[in-house]
Amino acid sequence: MTDRSSGPHMHIPQRLMLRGLGIFAVLVAVGAALSLVPPRARARDTAPWTGTAGVISQLRTSLQATSGELEIKDIELERAQDIIAFSARFQIPADLATLIYDEALAAGLSPGLAFEIVRIESQFNPKAVSRAGALGLTQIMPATAAFYDSARSVEALLDPRTNVRVGFRFFRDLLERFSGDLRMALLAYNRGPARVADLLARGRNPANGYAQAVIMGYKMSGSPPQ
Repeated sequence: MTDRSSGPHMHIPQRLMLRGLGIFAVLVAVGAALSLVPPRARARDTAPWTGTAGVISQLRTSLQATSGELEIKDIELERAQDIIAFSARFQIPADLATLIYDEALAAGLSPGLAFEIVRIESQFNPKAVSRAGALGLTQIMPATAAFYDSARSVEALLDPRTNVRVGFRFFRDLLERFSGDLRMALLAYNRGPARVADLLARGRNPANGYAQAVIMGYKMSGSPPQ
């Protein structure tokens, strides 16, 4: 989903300017289309609108195209603003912020949540390796990554794009496994789903502070838990 609250939004004057440009484009199209209609066709008494049928069709097409283009521009501008805001907040390069943002959306995750997971897991260090052997930005375990692709090597998992893609896909699957329970999905991501299931089966609380830390940072970014 798009994390609208995590970054600044377009100001009203900017939106009005874009709408104004769209209207101007339509007016230009109107003038051009009308100029193509022969004067005699416009002046016929028996069928006054026959010669303008094509003009109306062109205007409708132009208006729809302009509206679609403006929506795309709005989305592109909002994406750029969000990425700049994340880059500034976490003091990371724009290309890394772009990677995390786009891969989060591709996995169906809130970008704000994804950034918090990466921050706590690796402090945005793509070469991070834990004592347990977890790798990269999302601190994915090689055994977990092998479930998605048995050909993944350690070197491949240290590649930022591969690491983030596998890590976010794993977390998305955990959310589905725990019926959208964000806290439980985070605990399973940190402790392992088998370990969490075992603790629950024995009537023990699997909480260890990890889920609370991620959710707190997520709330502070202005992004409420999903």
